Amino acid sequence: MTSTTAESPAATTRRPGSATSRAWAWTGVAAGVLAIGAIQASLAAGVDWEKTAGDPVAMIEDAATKQSTFLVFHVLAALTVVLLPIFGAGLRRRLDQQAPAGSLHGGIAAAGLLLTAAAMLLGSGLDTQFTFAFQDTSMVVPESAAFYTDWVATIPWLWLGAGLSALALGVASLRHAAAPRWIGWVSVVLGALTVLTGISPLQYLAGFVGPVWLVVVALGFALGDRR
Repeated sequence: MTSTTAESPAATTRRPGSATSRAWAWTGVAAGVLAIGAIQASLAAGVDWEKTAGDPVAMIEDAATKQSTFLVFHVLAALTVVLLPIFGAGLRRRLDQQAPAGSLHGGIAAAGLLLTAAAMLLGSGLDTQFTFAFQDTSMVVPESAAFYTDWVATIPWLWLGAGLSALALGVASLRHAAAPRWIGWVSVVLGALTVLTGISPLQYLAGFVGPVWLVVVALGFALGDRR
């Protein structure tokens, strides 16, 4: 007797009426908000250049007064590192559902966010070594501590990878309708701005733009995307 209960490949892949969770999009919102907080904490932790320029001892003494700010920066940056790849994976899946077969858009979007997560990871990578050492500055080599303050003020701002993700999303949206059109235009504009600043000598300005793009686009997918 021939079975009539066998399901077609399409039916087993996606059941009628099933909805894909948007938790990945909300993860992106959280990552963007945390990234903005990390960038602001990085700014607040920066040394007073007018008072300390060229003097590593003065730099470490200034940094020692901002130990709690460095700790806040570390937590925010580390949480951003955890969440960015999740949003990247969800974005790739979302684009692959609509983009042409074999398209690179989803992979590029995910890869750009991974690069950004790596920059945030490296940017917070020296925190344990120096932040707690500021409790007793006599235990720290001033030149090394001065370098650390520069490190925190620069590496986490390298959001060029997110600009690449934004452009990939923008192209996928506007050329292949793989995402809402307004998300495509936002991604093209903010993505181009992030990439242009990221490849310029003012590359750290990308850290101002990239997280904003992430929050806006992730909210768009979480609240306004009907697929």
